[in-house]
Amino acid sequence: MTSRFGRRVRAAAVLVCLLFGSPLAAQALTIVRDAEIEEHVRAIADPIFEAAGLVPRDVSIHLVRDDRLNAFVAGGQRLFLHTGLLARTETPEQLAGVIAHEAGHIAGGHLARQLQAREQALAQMAIGTVLGLAAAAAGAPELGTAIVAGGATVAERGILAFTRAQEQAADLAAVSHLAALRLPPRGLIEFLSIVETRDLRIAGEGDVYRRTHPLSRERIAYLEAQEANSPFRGRTLGPERAAAHARMRAKLDGFLADPETVLARWSGDSLPARLARAAALHRRGEVEEALRLARGLVAERPNDPYLHELLGQILHENGRIPEAVAAYRTALRFAPEAALVRLALARALLALPDERGVAEAAALAREVVRKEPRDIGALRTLGIAEGRLGRLGPASLALAEAALLARDKREAELHLARARRLIAPDAPGYLELLDLERAVAALPEPGPRPAGRR
Repeated sequence: MTSRFGRRVRAAAVLVCLLFGSPLAAQALTIVRDAEIEEHVRAIADPIFEAAGLVPRDVSIHLVRDDRLNAFVAGGQRLFLHTGLLARTETPEQLAGVIAHEAGHIAGGHLARQLQAREQALAQMAIGTVLGLAAAAAGAPELGTAIVAGGATVAERGILAFTRAQEQAADLAAVSHLAALRLPPRGLIEFLSIVETRDLRIAGEGDVYRRTHPLSRERIAYLEAQEANSPFRGRTLGPERAAAHARMRAKLDGFLADPETVLARWSGDSLPARLARAAALHRRGEVEEALRLARGLVAERPNDPYLHELLGQILHENGRIPEAVAAYRTALRFAPEAALVRLALARALLALPDERGVAEAAALAREVVRKEPRDIGALRTLGIAEGRLGRLGPASLALAEAALLARDKREAELHLARARRLIAPDAPGYLELLDLERAVAALPEPGPRPAGRR
């Protein structure tokens, strides 16, 4: 991330707390985006959402960079999963159990019944900030395509804690959702046992999952009784999903954990172990060894898009742009629907030493914006590409929308003023200009700029 963008993000997190007088500490959520991990989580979650009577595309899933065990719902049909939880779930069935439980909270309307008006406003403000600062913001990524900070942690310290009755209702729903997938509740039982064991080893406040999701022996006993009577005892999601889960855990560890710890922990020759080590070595600056491992993985599985993406990321972040472009092209060929891979290719094309890739980069970014219209990074990339093509009106609109989503009123107004000079009333983008002006006008007035901010 660029330093200026990072400062805006932290300021937004503080602003949320100040505006609403929240007792919460001013704490930023850090949203993680990665195409492979998101695909794996969605493959597990979408059938559960369907079983819960929810429309999968209406439920947004956000991965929060936080080592603590937690998952929570907020702002309507929005599910937040901590990377600490993803990394600690040993099987895809455990993750399915957690998601089935959270789907029970969403379908049961527990959040809406629990929050008072003030807390609702705080949650909505925080969620809006998170979404505005969603995937692939400008700057160097740490995991997959992007990590972006934003918003306030609205689900911590009990503000979104569920009651025991709601937890029991969500457990009951989870058993039903899992049964619809022909799965027993074994994964949820195992996960709650991990939470219980972890809590015994944590001093002070304990783990956040237990504070937001009251845990009792009665809950576990109920789930164990349900498993004992389940006709699906022993069933799993299968070896393919288990392999994807192992890769997810390796990737999270490789990109987010201490590199020395990763290299010691993942010492074997399995694919996940080599993937984790490649990421850790890349972060440690041992580029040639990281590339050796990544190229070995690609040679072993030449049709795997996410291994090509990993190779492209290592190359891109070490300035080997033409090679990175080639790797990202291959990744996109095998995963044509992966918006984050498409955006990574667009950025690599923009980094080429001449202008030959700019038009293609603009087309790629435009397609990402079509699929993910709230992706601030895609909008910024599109704005840069359009500007380099000499299309200054559309460039200003894209950059204004990115600033709007980031809730940066000053920057949005700057781009809109430029767009107003460039776009005639009969031009195709004029109505979009008017819509953006109305939306930006509704933003709160910005406070004084922090000292030293450029």
